[in-house]
Amino acid sequence: MSRTWYYRLLFSYFPIFFFTMTILIFIALVFINDISREETRKADRISSSYLVTTLDHTIRDIELAVTEKVQYEQAYRLYFNHNNRNNSDTVYTIAENLREMMNSSSWIHSIYLYDKQQQRVITVSGSREVDSFGDKSWIEQTVNGNKGQGWQPVREIEWDDVQRTPVQVLTVNKDMPLPFGSEGILVINIKMSSIKQSVDSMVSGKLSFLTISDQEGNIVYDAHSDRESAVNGTKLNELPLERLGWTITSGIKAGNLFGWVSVVSYVWVFIAVLTVICAIIYIVYVTRRNYKPIEIIMNRIESQQIRAFEQSGARMDEMKMIDGVLENLINHMMDYDKKSRENMLMQRSKLFSALLHGEHVDNPAGQLYEISPFDGAHESSRFIVAVGDINRYEKGFQEKFTRGEQNTLKFALMNVLQELSRDTKVQCWTEWISADRIAILFFSKEDGQHGQELSKQIRVVAEECKSWVEQNLRISLSFGIGSIADGIGAIHQSFAAAEAVMQRKWLMNGDVGEAEASEMQHPLLETYTYLQMIADFVKRFRMSSGQWREQLENIFEEFERNKLPDDEIRSLIQAMLQMLSREVSMMSEDLQNELSEENINHWLNAMEEAESLDDVKAMLSDILTDLFRTYVAVTETKSYKAMVNEMKKYIEEQFTNPDLSLKHLSDRFQISGKHASYLFKTEFNMKFVDFVTELRMKETEKLLLHTDQSLQDIALKVGYANGITLGRVFKRVRGITPGDFRRMKRDQKASEES
Repeated sequence: MSRTWYYRLLFSYFPIFFFTMTILIFIALVFINDISREETRKADRISSSYLVTTLDHTIRDIELAVTEKVQYEQAYRLYFNHNNRNNSDTVYTIAENLREMMNSSSWIHSIYLYDKQQQRVITVSGSREVDSFGDKSWIEQTVNGNKGQGWQPVREIEWDDVQRTPVQVLTVNKDMPLPFGSEGILVINIKMSSIKQSVDSMVSGKLSFLTISDQEGNIVYDAHSDRESAVNGTKLNELPLERLGWTITSGIKAGNLFGWVSVVSYVWVFIAVLTVICAIIYIVYVTRRNYKPIEIIMNRIESQQIRAFEQSGARMDEMKMIDGVLENLINHMMDYDKKSRENMLMQRSKLFSALLHGEHVDNPAGQLYEISPFDGAHESSRFIVAVGDINRYEKGFQEKFTRGEQNTLKFALMNVLQELSRDTKVQCWTEWISADRIAILFFSKEDGQHGQELSKQIRVVAEECKSWVEQNLRISLSFGIGSIADGIGAIHQSFAAAEAVMQRKWLMNGDVGEAEASEMQHPLLETYTYLQMIADFVKRFRMSSGQWREQLENIFEEFERNKLPDDEIRSLIQAMLQMLSREVSMMSEDLQNELSEENINHWLNAMEEAESLDDVKAMLSDILTDLFRTYVAVTETKSYKAMVNEMKKYIEEQFTNPDLSLKHLSDRFQISGKHASYLFKTEFNMKFVDFVTELRMKETEKLLLHTDQSLQDIALKVGYANGITLGRVFKRVRGITPGDFRRMKRDQKASEES
């Protein structure tokens, strides 16, 4: 016989071995190369980030320091007071302050103040005309609105009147007086040379390069003025300097990056070759050793198949022989297992259904012993049947999961119940009796166990299963636990009691319910009682009496006290809505539309998705509240308008109160804030907040025009906590700051009088 298997087993290792070794060597080289690249990029990013952070913090500190000194220096405020612009002491104080700020940082090139009204410039040397100032063009561009906010691009300035040498600076403008002024401009110029020196000091000119470019992609500066290295080098990182609108590009100069990856010595080559040879010897040894069991198997197969060999007259490959023998054996085993399993599952399901429905079963104890998963069940054992439903099956389960996912989740639910039952030493048998309902037959092996203790254990299993499934499988379940069945013949009674519990899922609050000793019956007389209560409710609703809510509570209390099934509760609610439709829908077309048959059916369908009776009551209460508002609006239009007008009058009197809000109105007029907002919007076509804001803005305009009070004082008088909030709201509503509004109106008044 040809030993094909041995040779295949032997030679199948070698391609994998050589391929694996090649891949490992390649991966090692690539890994070393990637580590080198990544570490280089990381080091370059750290240094570039430090440079960006240093520049950003330095420029920010200069800007904040200058702004803070100007803000707290009294001379600037005095200067922009119209009576102090020509005061030489004030001008001298400002010039001295500018000189101190320039001397505080070597990065500052110059700081000056431009007065728009006087058209004069105050520098460290004093006040001068703008026409003789070296930076006149920049002032003109700023005044004309050609320059935006924040730091401007690099520019050249001819500052010195004696030696007009252009100097590169970065400039930022601040409107004066701070923070919302429009009467002057504070200009801060920072030396570009200081920035270049800082960049050169932090960049190694031998190994790396660094380029600064502006928003338009123009080169602002190359570190060490080495443009050639920046062009030929390898770019590694690109970081933004958002404050200046710059982009910092850094990398390694050509010739310094990745000049080497690794140096492999001849010693390592020798070790690699020796390792390969040893691996080949080991593969041959292992192959011979592993083939021994296969050789023994082949000898046994040959002894059994000797007649087949003699009849065929040909030598068969040992792999084909093994494959044929195993295939026949596996096919026979699979067929046998499949038939046995199908037969067992069918018999088990049939027995389960017969026990639940009380059908005749020959030797039920024997069948339980042979077919069921119970261990030790006998004729007089104690059983309890529980029924579980998947809540919102059609919308929450079928629409959310595919058919395969549904089957998997149902199988997982059966396993969860079995695992939890083992923890409580109670055995269970689970079967799906419909698409959305599972029946669980519990059995206690302890014959002396008390019935209440057994029911308690099963309730624990149901509650833990419900909690676990909701948390992990995102499925909502409800369980109904039947009564205790003393013996196999009473199992169908426990099942009937469990189904009766599931008919009252609303009263269970979508949780776990247990059957009582005797199920409550609902005679015809009780239905008349409910109809009388519903008629009384409709009468109170029609009379616009708020007591209809109390009557609704009484009706639901009766539902809960008498433990009505869900279908009966739904029928009574339907009768309530239909009776209410007959009584009040003729009052207006809106009521007819709201109480139409289509809407009633829609409300009833929505209630079927509720998990508890409280949810049903809440949904019905919301529906009836909306109907009652519509009904009252139709029957008491005059009273409604009077209340809205009273609310409007109250707001006009109290708009300066900072605590005025919808909550305040709801407490004042004894209505909800949401309803108050709805009434106000309906009557005046304006939101409550917009109405209050408009009243406050009109009062602010009046105080700005006729008084000299500060913005903070005005804010407190019109209902705002501070002047900043008032200024922001005034600017949003009127499109102008309060200070500019006051000056504009007073200038108009002065021109009219002259």
